[in-house]
Amino acid sequence: MTHPILDQIQRLRAELAPGDAAPALVTALTVGTAPRSALAELAAQQHRIIRSDRRSLLVLATRCADRPVGAWFATLAEGESAALRTLPALAAACGLDRAALEARPPLPGCQAYPGYLAWLALNGRPAAAAAAMVANFAAWGGYCAAVAQALRRHYGFSDEACAFFDFFAQPAPELEQQAADALGPDRLDEPTLAAAREYGLLLQSYEHLFWDTLGVLNP
Repeated sequence: MTHPILDQIQRLRAELAPGDAAPALVTALTVGTAPRSALAELAAQQHRIIRSDRRSLLVLATRCADRPVGAWFATLAEGESAALRTLPALAAACGLDRAALEARPPLPGCQAYPGYLAWLALNGRPAAAAAAMVANFAAWGGYCAAVAQALRRHYGFSDEACAFFDFFAQPAPELEQQAADALGPDRLDEPTLAAAREYGLLLQSYEHLFWDTLGVLNP
């Protein structure tokens, strides 16, 4: 029998699915026409995003430290730490050393997602935030899988340089199951599910804004 919350998460994921149209930058990368400057900017912006998201997840973990979902948020924060360790190799492949990676200024369109996640960490319903986040994992992971393949095929990037995208390209079903288990045996109530839908739509919109902002750098 399907876990009732897992069923709700999967339905939410289907509602939030972006459809067949990939972001313009992802499409350009898959055919090898995107410049390395766009990839360098992606690495620099992710350097800021990952650090912010890690702190936001730890805040969420602290807010519900006495519940299983708190441990789930903490596990996600550990994943952000692991992803952060892969970024220097990607940046180096794009021509950025660590100092240059740190020095790149934030782009508002790229930093809207972590800004909203920080808002959720302080103001959102933790259960709804968990459901919204896990429902959005599949789209992000699919884009990362496509980029990782493109970087090897068209740009000659090594496995080490692709490790950031490989990390997020891993299938999300296990995280979905873990989230469902952490949220409890019963279905999410209607107010929580409505909040999850609201959060998910905004997270998805800000993720699209991230890609659209970087896409402007692709002539």
